[in-house]
Amino acid sequence: MVFQAVLVGCGGMSKGWLSAIADHPLLKGRVKVVGLVDLDRATAAARATEFGLGDIVIGTDLDAVLAQTRPDLLFDVVVPAARASVVETGLRHGCHVLSEKPMAASIAEGRAMIARAKAAGRVHAVVQNRRFIAGVRRLRRLIESGALGELTSLNCDFFIGAHFGGFREEMDNVLLLDMAIHTLDAARFMSGKTPRAVYCLETNPPGSWYRHGAAANAIFEFDDNVVFNYRGSWAAEGANTSWESAWRIIGTKGTVIWDGADHFEARVVTGDTGFFRDLADIDVPPPNDENQTHGHASVLAEFLDAIEAGRAPETDGADNIKSLAMVFAAIESAKAGQRIPIFT
Repeated sequence: MVFQAVLVGCGGMSKGWLSAIADHPLLKGRVKVVGLVDLDRATAAARATEFGLGDIVIGTDLDAVLAQTRPDLLFDVVVPAARASVVETGLRHGCHVLSEKPMAASIAEGRAMIARAKAAGRVHAVVQNRRFIAGVRRLRRLIESGALGELTSLNCDFFIGAHFGGFREEMDNVLLLDMAIHTLDAARFMSGKTPRAVYCLETNPPGSWYRHGAAANAIFEFDDNVVFNYRGSWAAEGANTSWESAWRIIGTKGTVIWDGADHFEARVVTGDTGFFRDLADIDVPPPNDENQTHGHASVLAEFLDAIEAGRAPETDGADNIKSLAMVFAAIESAKAGQRIPIFT
């Protein structure tokens, strides 16, 4: 099946979407872009020219473009504040909708999106592309194998000096809302656990070029007494971690360390005497499915596969709201200075 799609929001992030649709083997020939929408018509027109999209509908009014093109899909690449309206419009026109993250500007908005998608009989999913990489998939498989024993904690460091310019530097809670959701979603996915509560300290470090909330330290309580410790900053110069963070995951039998790129170290206890027990290296298994390791392209392909199969995609809104709830609970905790339960 070839899906017809309209993309709304033709800024810098749209290039990644359109490149994946045009060039990646998982998507080649599966999607035909029939319309582009942006508040600035010239921006949309320039993007159509850049990707050789030919005679497609270009406009500034999403309702009008959807009415004219009647697409199967709406790709939502707008700024977070505009997301709720865009998703509602797409569902009202009978589209399946795939949104950039964060899913919504509040839990209430997220719940409303889930309800609208269900009522419309359409899929609304979210681009959590960083769970679709080999390292995250490999760690989930290792944890599931039981090789580390019973999971006790996940710990990650995210420290990057990122100079985006634009809307991010003016956002409230910029790290937690715009970036940490990737890491929180990965922790939830890798562990297979449900988050229950959080205590968070959010700061804007001296010298930060962001207006608000460029750094955060958070302790999440998951099911089964699993603890997830998050330390992060987008205003940390001098020693960038990977965009995927640096991880230490601990079980009752051993530990795995991942640098967020290609390096893994995994060891388990083999002895039962001595101050320090004897250890043995173990392998971190490959992903179950290589098609699930191509980031943005894999998210898009999984979205299409789910629609064709009549099932919910992995990043369906009803699941992704659990990651969004982690973000908003962390923000609430930082404001209140106390532990906050996590509800969806």
